[in-house]
Amino acid sequence: MAVNTQKATHGNMDFATGKVSRVLIKFAIPAIISLFVAELYNMVDTIFVGRAIGATAIGALTIAFPIQRLMSSLGLLIAVGASTIVARSLGEGNYKKISKVIINSLSIMVLIMSTLIIGIYVFKNPIIKGLGATDNIFPLANDYIKIVVIGGIFQGFTLIIGYILTALGNARINLIATSIGAICNLIIDFLLVIVFPLGVTGAAIATVTSQIISSMFALYHFLKVKGKLNLSLSFNMDRKISSAIMSVGFSTFIVEISDAVVAVVLNNMLAPYGDTAIVIVGVISKISMFMYITIIGISSAMQPIAAFNYGAKNYKRVKEVAKKAKIATWVTSMIIWAVMMIFAAPIIGSFVREQDILVEAIKAFRIVICIFPCIGSYFVAIYYYQAIGEAKISLLLSIYRQLLIFIPVVVITVKYFGMLGTWIAYPLSDMISAVTGVYYMRKARVYIDEDIMEEKKIAERRKLKEKYAKGRIGQCYGGLVFRVLKINISTE
Repeated sequence: MAVNTQKATHGNMDFATGKVSRVLIKFAIPAIISLFVAELYNMVDTIFVGRAIGATAIGALTIAFPIQRLMSSLGLLIAVGASTIVARSLGEGNYKKISKVIINSLSIMVLIMSTLIIGIYVFKNPIIKGLGATDNIFPLANDYIKIVVIGGIFQGFTLIIGYILTALGNARINLIATSIGAICNLIIDFLLVIVFPLGVTGAAIATVTSQIISSMFALYHFLKVKGKLNLSLSFNMDRKISSAIMSVGFSTFIVEISDAVVAVVLNNMLAPYGDTAIVIVGVISKISMFMYITIIGISSAMQPIAAFNYGAKNYKRVKEVAKKAKIATWVTSMIIWAVMMIFAAPIIGSFVREQDILVEAIKAFRIVICIFPCIGSYFVAIYYYQAIGEAKISLLLSIYRQLLIFIPVVVITVKYFGMLGTWIAYPLSDMISAVTGVYYMRKARVYIDEDIMEEKKIAERRKLKEKYAKGRIGQCYGGLVFRVLKINISTE
């Protein structure tokens, strides 16, 4: 089926006519880099404190992770909602509304983050205990959290401005701002944890400082764009706009916060087994996040390509995009899985220096990732359903693996197998999720086949109508000629 590309701009011509594998790589690489840079924050802190202080410090960062994820999830809630409305308003040429959305989004962020920070300070001790901190981990977790929460406002600011600038046509600023923050975090971590041994306090200061630098970079470029677009920013909260921002970004928030929910559940379940269990799950979580970056990057790159062609009714190309994405995720995950299995000892050893914990962590990690290559179809399904406009199914799949499957499975396996049950729960959840992903992709293929058949029927009906119309024109023309001839004969 030919797709109408006459109205396609230079930016989306690749979606319509470019070689699928090349276009997929073109859009996947920036997504992978962006995800990689974003994950560096926690990874760098964990490596430095693990090597300089020890396993207990990793446990402290593991306890702090749900709070940090909550803050970033709230930032994304507002950023995604605001950028979506800004993009729509830009298409309408409604610059007044863009100004209102920006002001409202920043105001909501400051209000929410300030309330959250105050709440954490007031109830800090019970919150840290509630997150699963043991007596040994509690002091370090307290030192880290009381500083790192301050960076929530700056992180939220960078996310919102970065996403809004992307909606306004400048996608590079978000990536550059995040990259600058990650590089600064690496340098400052080295100085404050290794050179000047300030421990977890130094790691927290490094994180907050890098977030401030990142937000300043984003602000500088935003002011330049603001001047070009002649945006007028005066404080004026609009309840309708604020509600729209929150509702649009809510599904993203739910997806992001699921990691924090799982972390809280795991920390509390593993607390009775001591510090070692919390340290191991913290290290495994950090490494696992990096493993999923490529899969998520490819899947998210597939989404706009599939969406464009689905909208253009080029269903054959939609099926090709989905097929290539599944193959790409499987191949890359196999390579990553093989590397992680073979080099598990040195990779985990970069975090943990205690030999007894290292041995246990390597065993646990290999169990956790044993069927990792199978999970690609699940993530492809999430973004594929988003592409074809099935938002409810996409959201359900997004929270399915972490909240609906993993938590019940881990509760059961820990009950019967103890700490080993925690590691067994991961491959079991991955297997169930992978099967679900395959089922939904096959179901989607049926939908596409039905759409193709419907398009064929419409095309056939159109041809019949055209043929019928031509026949009617011929009959009318013939009848007219006959009448003219009849008149001529009678007059003679």
